[in-house]
Amino acid sequence: MSAQIDDPAVASFVAAVNAGDREAFFAALTPDATMSDDGTDRDLTQWVDREVFTSQGRMDVESASSDGRTLTAVYTNSTWGAMRTRWSFTVTDGKVSRFETGQA
Repeated sequence: MSAQIDDPAVASFVAAVNAGDREAFFAALTPDATMSDDGTDRDLTQWVDREVFTSQGRMDVESASSDGRTLTAVYTNSTWGAMRTRWSFTVTDGKVSRFETGQA
């Protein structure tokens, strides 16, 4: 059972990941969005194509902060299997402008 995510931009991000919908995913982001994985900035497009879309990524959100911008989730993909992860989001004008993820 997934936790409720109160921030609409973050909820759209998670829904797009879980649907495997690349177009909806990028629609949830600002054009200049950035990201980091385990504390290292990555090329967002290359990372999501490799870690999400070509490897059937899925987020099962266990908990969300009261503002909906920090999540703990079991992230699963065909490359790495399942791992407990932490996600934090910066939202600008209703879209995700940065996300940071790493093992929880």
